[in-house]
Amino acid sequence: MKKSILIVEDELRIRFLLRDYLIKEDYTVLEASNGEEGLYIFSTQKIDLVLLDIMMPIMDGLTMLEKLRDVSTVPVILLTAKGEEEDKLQGYDVGADDYITKPFSPKVLIAKVKALLKRTRDDLDSSFQDFNGLTINKLSHEVKIDGIEIILSPKEYELLVYLITNDGIALSRDNILDNVWGIDYYGDIRTVDTNVKRLREKLGEKASYIITVRGSGYKFEVR
Repeated sequence: MKKSILIVEDELRIRFLLRDYLIKEDYTVLEASNGEEGLYIFSTQKIDLVLLDIMMPIMDGLTMLEKLRDVSTVPVILLTAKGEEEDKLQGYDVGADDYITKPFSPKVLIAKVKALLKRTRDDLDSSFQDFNGLTINKLSHEVKIDGIEIILSPKEYELLVYLITNDGIALSRDNILDNVWGIDYYGDIRTVDTNVKRLREKLGEKASYIITVRGSGYKFEVR
């Protein structure tokens, strides 16, 4: 599926130049001339990356970026003029992922776009795991069994994530207690057993993935 890129830039010449290069690279391109228009387009379309100019009328780029970060983690590359170092720093503060200085090389910009989209895809891939129908999405904190979401308490979720992160490794009850509940927790190791029991009940037929290790604790393993 084609990636969609939103260009928010008030200078027509630059916007058209960016559009032409991106279309040549087989991206779908949407355009806006100010931050307000950019936010509207973003709210009505699926956007994979934003190229955002800082200096614009009606709503500048940094204001748009701030508002965007309230609702999305979409990657953003700032388009900045030379000497706008403070704006670049402020851009990073409010959530920019990268920047490029005008005048810029279109080839360098395309390289940055590709790298950022790949990194974002890799991040998404690592945040979503599927174990024969037991899926966990670390970005949304959703756990599903065969596509049906199960509701876990915060500690049950953290316990499952910790076990999955150490897939195939036998973990002692003390180790689990320290890493899920924290070293300052004053409860005893029976807390681990109680939560493992509840987690298994919610996992249903996938409960067998959490294996009891005699004399030690537990491990996560898909058999």
